[in-house]
Amino acid sequence: MDPRSAHYPRLARETLEHNPGVRDAVTQAALAFDAHRLRAYAEVDAEAWRRWAEQVKSHLLTHLDTYLEQAEARLVEHGAHVHWAPDAGAARTILDELVGRYGVSRVVKGKSMVSEELGLNDHLAARGVEAVESDLGEYIIQLLDEPPSHILGPAIHRTLDDIRRVFHEVHGTAREATPEELCAAARSTLREVFLAADMGITGGNFVVAETGTLALIENEGNIRISTSAPRVHVAFVGIEKLLPRWADLATFLQLTSRAATGQPVGTFVSLLHGPARDDEPDGPEELHVVFVDNGRSRVLADPDAWEALRCVRCGACLNVCPVYRQTGGHAYGYVYSGPIGAVLAPGLLGLKETLPLPFASSLCGACAEACPVRIPIPELLLAWRRRAVDEGLTPRAERAAFRAFSAVATRPALYRAAGKLASAAGTRMARHLPVLGSWESVRAPLAPSGVTVERGRRSDGDVRAPEAGPDEARGSGEEST
Repeated sequence: MDPRSAHYPRLARETLEHNPGVRDAVTQAALAFDAHRLRAYAEVDAEAWRRWAEQVKSHLLTHLDTYLEQAEARLVEHGAHVHWAPDAGAARTILDELVGRYGVSRVVKGKSMVSEELGLNDHLAARGVEAVESDLGEYIIQLLDEPPSHILGPAIHRTLDDIRRVFHEVHGTAREATPEELCAAARSTLREVFLAADMGITGGNFVVAETGTLALIENEGNIRISTSAPRVHVAFVGIEKLLPRWADLATFLQLTSRAATGQPVGTFVSLLHGPARDDEPDGPEELHVVFVDNGRSRVLADPDAWEALRCVRCGACLNVCPVYRQTGGHAYGYVYSGPIGAVLAPGLLGLKETLPLPFASSLCGACAEACPVRIPIPELLLAWRRRAVDEGLTPRAERAAFRAFSAVATRPALYRAAGKLASAAGTRMARHLPVLGSWESVRAPLAPSGVTVERGRRSDGDVRAPEAGPDEARGSGEEST
């Protein structure tokens, strides 16, 4: 999909003003996800698991060429076909060739963020091939003609009434249908799709280089059917989604599920090694694994951004982000939203094309604390911000405002004069200034306290308490901070 990241301020404002229910729906779902994560993390030594996972993925990324070659060799040994897609166009060309080769007219899709990144649904539709999402959340937003709002829960921005309306229009269900009745309607439709589809398309949570194992995690069972009922299975997998050893997989399956949904492990875990063998009752006749670069090599080569590729797409950082919860994912204008999107998008698409996403954060650090592979997202956000300033990509008025502030703040006499002027002008000045004006547009007005401290005296005449000296500051025995 084409990024609309440059429109983030406008899209966020429109969501808040015209779709206020989105904030409540997203916040409720995100906080529920995070509560489950916290309980699941508390059941294990989460910090030790996270540090180990960080080391494994960092090792993988710093030896990626070796492990990609190993994964290809093992997959081919199992009878799978391996393709390499340097960009989205190449990935779509590979899909075109496979669709033509096998005479595909209908595709069933398991949940896959990389397929969203590549725009496969629209591409297939343009070729006259019907593609149906089988994940319930993805199916709902497909009916609504919307992109996902969340990595894990693509339809969390929609209320039950929204879903009732679209199911009533499409499936004829009652306007007051229960969630169970809505699920039954979707299940009935999707069963027919599974049986009629010529090709199943999925992503891949992990590919184990040592064994050539494609691992898929889900909770509905739709991916398992999408990979076994159609005669052809095509998996689009980012080149960073590898694990070095078979022994690594068990912990990553558990850690990812705990971070994503708070489960000890996903309800369904499929481990695929190739097409169906002669003695197996089900499975595809052909398995194609497409390793997708699409900007990932550029991110890997970036000394400030490469750690973002450790991401396992759990969505934990979105759930804890106070900025993301205000609007959901659509305001970000790209398939990867929230904190991880704000650091991945500039690397995959270019910083100029994705501003101001690195600035769409309070830098509270909650994302780094939640991340199962310890991606230092706040540090990466700051790195992109510094680069934006160095490259002159921030607004001119904003750059001028900060230069003026720096000039005032480094000159004591000028700083005191400016403070007096600001106190006299009050909020009348702030709303017309760069940066402060934007701040005030969505917050309570700035109001000087009327109390200043100068040479040890407050303006009301009271003498302030003297500052504690070094000995008194350490009198409690605690280290001074």
